[in-house]
Amino acid sequence: RCTTLRRLMVHESVYDDLLPRLAAAYERVTIGDPLGGALCGPVHSADAVRTYETAVETAVAGGGRVLRGGKRLAPDAVGGLAGNFVAPTLIEAPLGAEYTKKEAFVPILYVSKFRTLDEAIEANNAVGQGLSSSLLTQNINNMFQWIGPNGSDCGIVNVNIPTSGAEIGGAFGGNKETGGGREAGSDSWKQYMRRSSCTINHGTDLPLAQGIDFSA
Repeated sequence: RCTTLRRLMVHESVYDDLLPRLAAAYERVTIGDPLGGALCGPVHSADAVRTYETAVETAVAGGGRVLRGGKRLAPDAVGGLAGNFVAPTLIEAPLGAEYTKKEAFVPILYVSKFRTLDEAIEANNAVGQGLSSSLLTQNINNMFQWIGPNGSDCGIVNVNIPTSGAEIGGAFGGNKETGGGREAGSDSWKQYMRRSSCTINHGTDLPLAQGIDFSA
C-alpha cells in the first residue's frame, strides 16, 4: 500500500537488539496468493521485478548489506504459482544513503542506525516524497519535536502507530512530490462547497473601511 514503510531508522541504543529480531520476522512472512491468506503477493509486472533487482544491486554497490531476501522467486518457491514474485527484502543501509531515497514500489525495507532525533528528522525529510511518517517513542519532548514545525514534513505524521495506520477521521494526503490534496476527515465536505466571508452590520452607522473616513 502507498503508506507502507520504506525506511526504518532505529536509535543506536536498541539497534543491535532489534536488527536480528527484525530479520527473524522477515523469515516468517508468507509469500503467495493474498486471497489465500499470504501476507506478500507478487509485484505487478516484469518491469517491477527489474526495478526490484536494480534497487538491490544499487544498494549493495552503495554499501548496503542484504539481511533477508534480495532475489526473484521461482514458482516452486511459492507453491507453483505463476507471477512476478520477489522475496521481501531487508537491507541494512547507512543513514541517508542516496539509494534509500528513491520510491521503487517494491517490498524492500532499508534499516539504518541514528544517534539523535535531529539527524533522524533530517534524514526523514531529505526525500522528494512526503506521504506518511511515524515516530515510536516514550519521550514526550521527542513527540512534540516530531509533530512540530521542525519535525516531519509529511502529510501524515504519526506517533506510536505505524506509517500505514491513521485516525479514520483525519484528513489523508501527502506533501512535496506526493501531492498537496487531502481527502477524508473534515476536508471531505470542503470539496463540495463554495466558501464566502460574510459581514453583517446591525448598527445604524456605516463602519469605516479599513479605518478610513470618507465623510469629508
